[in-house]
Amino acid sequence: MKTIAFFNNKGGVGKTSLVYHLAWMLAEHGIRVIAADLDPQANLTSVFLSEERLEEIWMQEPRATVQGAVSKLFRGTGDVETPVIHQVGDSIGLMVGDLALSRFEDDLSSAWPACADGKERGFRVLSAFARALQLAASAHGAEIILVDVGPNLGALNRAALIACDHVVVPLGADLFSLQGLRNMGPTLRDRRRLWSERLPRNPEPTLVLPPGGMEPIGYVVMRHSVRLDRPARAFGRWIDRIPTEYLSAVLGNSSHSAEVIGTDPNRLAQLKDYRSLMPMAHEARKPMFLLRPGDGALGAHQAAVQDCYRDFSDLTNAILKRARLPDLLDRMLA
Repeated sequence: MKTIAFFNNKGGVGKTSLVYHLAWMLAEHGIRVIAADLDPQANLTSVFLSEERLEEIWMQEPRATVQGAVSKLFRGTGDVETPVIHQVGDSIGLMVGDLALSRFEDDLSSAWPACADGKERGFRVLSAFARALQLAASAHGAEIILVDVGPNLGALNRAALIACDHVVVPLGADLFSLQGLRNMGPTLRDRRRLWSERLPRNPEPTLVLPPGGMEPIGYVVMRHSVRLDRPARAFGRWIDRIPTEYLSAVLGNSSHSAEVIGTDPNRLAQLKDYRSLMPMAHEARKPMFLLRPGDGALGAHQAAVQDCYRDFSDLTNAILKRARLPDLLDRMLA
């Protein structure tokens, strides 16, 4: 089961909106998907569910959240359990996020050296999210897992990313996103190497561990303003630097000259600012590309909705191709 994380060491780049819309685009084509919220801020969950529904879930014990699925392991009273899946439409299964995940940071931090020492509990703790994701996918009959993670490089995010086969990098057209690339790229490479060194030290052969591929498959430039179908000058100067920064920082390749962004093979998409569609989508609690006249998308807005649908369809196809999922890609293109 392929698991794809959306991550940058910079907040506010639109990764949550990206996961939300991609999950809906896959569902539009009948592809069953798990949308997993492994960010303790639970922003993805808040987009899918109303505050009233979320309060109900968080008030329950045990919680029907990611935290609830792994809490026995962290308390030392059991192991990972199958997460409660909250059905959204016919094809999306939501693993609800939880601010209580932050409490596991210390345990996840100490589990890292424990794995290096060959201690079974260290491996159980580090693989908790990976195993919960696979249990959720099996329960939902999912064909792909999309994971929203926080923008930091802490122990919780390390465990979340180890659970993932691929990483998509959302970027804003600004200095801070480029600095995020410089931070996250070397960190991903180090963690991939160090996890591969730890894997053979697992003393329990029946414990299924994630390979921790964390393979970067490309970047998405989010929400740049457009004038005459070109990015505004203020954003353009940062956009022009992205190919080189990504090639060097994320792929560790500084020996070749990067392409310009329009032909860069690492670029998955450039998504423009859809302006008034986003607040309409929030109000209607649906993705921007499914807005209808009854939601307020009238006149010129309908043309923007169609553009948005085409943009996210193309992006979904690009991700499935890079993640080497030809069966799902064929269904998208059918």
